[in-house]
Amino acid sequence: MEDNKIAVGLDIGTTKIVAMIGRKNEYGKIEVVGIGKAKSLGVKRGVVSNITQTIQSIQQAVDEAESVSGVKIENVVVGIAGQHIRSLHHSDYITRNNADEVIEEKDIENLVNQVHKLVMLPGEEIIHVLPQEFKVDSQADIKEPIGMYGGRLEANFHVVVGQVSSIRNIGRCVKSAGLDLSEITLEPLASAQAVLSQEEKEAGVALIDIGGGTTDLAIFKDGIIRHTAVIPFGGNVITDDIKEGCSIIEKQAELLKIKFGSAWPGENKETEIVSIPGLRGREPKEITLKNLSKIIHARVQEIIEHVYLEIKNYGHETAKGKLIAGIVLTGGGSQLKHLRQLVEYITGMDARIGFPNEHLAGDSDEALSSPAYATAVGLLMEGLEKDIKIEEIVADIFADNHETDIEEEDQQKVEVIVKPKKKSFFEKFTEGLKDFLDNAE
Repeated sequence: MEDNKIAVGLDIGTTKIVAMIGRKNEYGKIEVVGIGKAKSLGVKRGVVSNITQTIQSIQQAVDEAESVSGVKIENVVVGIAGQHIRSLHHSDYITRNNADEVIEEKDIENLVNQVHKLVMLPGEEIIHVLPQEFKVDSQADIKEPIGMYGGRLEANFHVVVGQVSSIRNIGRCVKSAGLDLSEITLEPLASAQAVLSQEEKEAGVALIDIGGGTTDLAIFKDGIIRHTAVIPFGGNVITDDIKEGCSIIEKQAELLKIKFGSAWPGENKETEIVSIPGLRGREPKEITLKNLSKIIHARVQEIIEHVYLEIKNYGHETAKGKLIAGIVLTGGGSQLKHLRQLVEYITGMDARIGFPNEHLAGDSDEALSSPAYATAVGLLMEGLEKDIKIEEIVADIFADNHETDIEEEDQQKVEVIVKPKKKSFFEKFTEGLKDFLDNAE
């Protein structure tokens, strides 16, 4: 029975591709049974730039995860990010034919479908339509309008938009690697699921996920996602600056950043020096740690200021939009020394580093609770939430029918169970996207 609970999260990042296989244990926590990593060579700033290399990297990560766990991977939940993602706010309304009937799920669906018909820029497609709050007739700030009477149903929406070609390329890579796409999720939303608590989302929090190629932002308030943004800078631009500033090769720059890097230049003394072996037959290079942290500080400050501008645009400085829980930093880039202090200094908000260990089983490998795996854990959680309940029940029904044909009655029974009670906006979007990808083949 346990095997039916398995799901796979596939995080296609700019620096690494991670395939994580897991299931829920008896306490409802996630037990990771296998993980595979591969260097990501065909992705730049969150967007696929080389299909062949990306397919190879996905296959490498998946093969490694399969050999560790002994499980064959078929469907995956994939995250999408990249500099092409943008979000906008939109209000829309419908006038109902019969105000004497209560508002139903289908009314909200009609309203959401109307938003999906918005005309976007050429080559762009709406990825998510997330309702914020509703207004029925003249009564505002309604969280759940179902069951209420009213003639005019209005809502504010958070609309996430992305480039059709980028979404299709990710779908193509996953399919060509021999896998099925069971769901696509916006990466900042997946990371948020892995590292934020419900209390933080209620109080108001900004999640900053610093990856290799992009920095993702997701803002929650009153338990609802209020703002998302993808900033096209991440850990790699810091490495590039070190490479240029110190005239060394990328591999050495990355090692320097991880081992000795700090976002706060004040703490290094002029006398602290690292010696780096020169290229073939050349003299070693000497670099002062103070210079190194100055380079890092300048670039990190730029990234944080970009993010802080987005937080201000959302309306953090208004009384209504105040983010009481401050900032949560996650992603590989959040492991930079003294980054938290710098973020608090620039934004004046409280900050903490977000580890995805809250949802992992107690005996999990410590490496898994690194902020670098936040997105993969979130994608895995997304996959488990969706599939468990349905698969278990279906497996029970099929258990006695291995040999014989299933009787008609049983077939209807399966039908009833497999239909989820109420589709989330995410699921509707995934289905639409899958049709879109299939037709595009």
